Amino acid sequence: MANNLIIVDPDIMLGKPVIVGTRVTVELILEKLAAGETIDQILEDFPQITRDGILAALAFASDALKNVTTYPTGATTE
Repeated sequence: MANNLIIVDPDIMLGKPVIVGTRVTVELILEKLAAGETIDQILEDFPQITRDGILAALAFASDALKNVTTYPTGATTE
């Protein structure tokens, strides 16, 4: 799903991933959800996007994080 609804184009939003046909970034969607907004609230604020676009943004972010390499620092958090 994310493959056809999320694009990365250097001429749109400085190459940040966006929902196709918009300037709404994956980053913005994640920020709004992290702040406690619901999908329905986001759809109300951005009528140019769809529920599938939001779900594609989440899938894109999930896939991107799967490709991140982490390196242990030796420090522990408690």
